[in-house]
Amino acid sequence: MSNNINGQMSLTEVIQKYPDTVKILQKHNLHCLGCILAAGESLEDGLRAHGLNVEQVIAEMNEEVNKKSEVSE
Repeated sequence: MSNNINGQMSLTEVIQKYPDTVKILQKHNLHCLGCILAAGESLEDGLRAHGLNVEQVIAEMNEEVNKKSEVSE
């Protein structure tokens, strides 16, 4: 299992590269798509600002991305 997403990526970068991760963000009540901070804020900073467990959410996002890539292989 590879870790495509890391905490240093911007929220916008994550959403653009891995659109399936939006449902993970929404599950955690993050509606970052329209947020002006999403472009410049790191994923880690955004998750922390919302009081979320950074490692857990990123792991969920990577699991979703990896699940999708395994299906397409």
